[in-house]
Amino acid sequence: MAEIKRLSESRDLTRIERIGAHSHIRGLGLDSSMEARDVSEGMVGQQPARKAAGLILKLIRDGKIAGRAILIAGQPGTGKTAIAMALAKSLGQETPFASMSASELFSLELSKTEALTQAFRRAIGVRIKEEAEIIEGEVVEISIDRPISSNGNPSSSNAAAKTGKLTLKTTDMETVYELGAKMIEALNKEKVQSGDVVALDKASGKVTKLGRSIGRSRDYDAVGPHTKFVRCPDGELQKRKEVVHCVTLHEIDVINSRTQGFLALFTGDTGEIRAEVREQIDTKVGEWREEGKAEIIPGVLFIDEVHMLDIECFSFLNRALENEMAPILVIATNRGITNIRGTNYKSPHGIPPDFLDRLLIITTQPYSEEEIRKILDIRCDEEEVEMSSDAKVLLTKIGVETSLRYAIHLITAAALACQKRKGKTVEIDDISRVYGLFLDVKRSTQYLMEYQSQYMFNEVPDEGDADEAMQS
Repeated sequence: MAEIKRLSESRDLTRIERIGAHSHIRGLGLDSSMEARDVSEGMVGQQPARKAAGLILKLIRDGKIAGRAILIAGQPGTGKTAIAMALAKSLGQETPFASMSASELFSLELSKTEALTQAFRRAIGVRIKEEAEIIEGEVVEISIDRPISSNGNPSSSNAAAKTGKLTLKTTDMETVYELGAKMIEALNKEKVQSGDVVALDKASGKVTKLGRSIGRSRDYDAVGPHTKFVRCPDGELQKRKEVVHCVTLHEIDVINSRTQGFLALFTGDTGEIRAEVREQIDTKVGEWREEGKAEIIPGVLFIDEVHMLDIECFSFLNRALENEMAPILVIATNRGITNIRGTNYKSPHGIPPDFLDRLLIITTQPYSEEEIRKILDIRCDEEEVEMSSDAKVLLTKIGVETSLRYAIHLITAAALACQKRKGKTVEIDDISRVYGLFLDVKRSTQYLMEYQSQYMFNEVPDEGDADEAMQS
């Protein structure tokens, strides 16, 4: 029992999970007819917005939409970023999804247009196909001959002189292969033995252990939990298989523009990439497409807080979206009619009218009291906090009167207060205690108005400004 407990503890240690603001989201929560369910995959409410995002998702999967831009607009705390994250989860691993905040562009060492170009190319995937010759079969026997040293014993130091034979079989045939030093080393590294099913790449010499032959399952009384039993391959031993590699255009750019090659991806030292390098790569990828060796996968670039971009960035985006290899651009903002950064002109959402005209706009609505309760239930499950129904009613009321984000923040704080009193379930008293300890925006603003004379550099606002501050 102690051994089993230690094993489970070690597994828990290897599985590191962080709970984030949107870690509970698994997808858009749509059914087969693209209708939004009330509560599904971590998403609650916002049915029209989710349905619209589902339609965009279908167009992306079908490859019928590229170089388009979608704006998700709504009040703060209405789930704009959540919809973008749900879109990313629904797309899957193969479709590239690049996410950034607009303010990042102004803190990088790169120019704004270069940073946007890199973000665009990070959101465009290339699926490269190549055919590889492999030898796949069940190992019947491995024999390795070591050279005899001067004293008459097998020499272990002269590894390069090792030779051997490998007998492989399928259900239809059996063949003996001569082994060199490199292949012997690869087989030893993978700990290949008689009865294993292996695949050998003829070009690179790579050895892949597919599992243990199901016909040899009775060789041992007990096997490890990770032992995988597979059937003996049929047909010819030598086969041609199509291998698919999925990379982004940005990764290809970095590998070809830096002396350290792909290591630059890990160091983060991408720097400015010359336009000539990108043109050569685009030409080469275009040739691969014509030959059927590669396929372009337009992904999604998500830019949050898009009102922080200036007029130069919007002009660049206007031109970049006309490129034939442009990804889907999804942007989000919570601003109303405000100044376009870099100008004195006002526009809806702080976006120039010519760029706004390119956008498909999805709006989000404030959550109802019932929806806030459902979201808080999901967050309690995600954060593994047990809370009484009365405490949830109070927390829902706080979320309605203040903000959903503030109510979500109180969950963990209330759980810690519950732990301090050595309780197991969060009660109303725990919620009330943390509500008194941590102020929301309205109470904080009210406190500032009351004691503003005691603060440095205070400016006494007019009554209208004070009301606006309280509402925002």
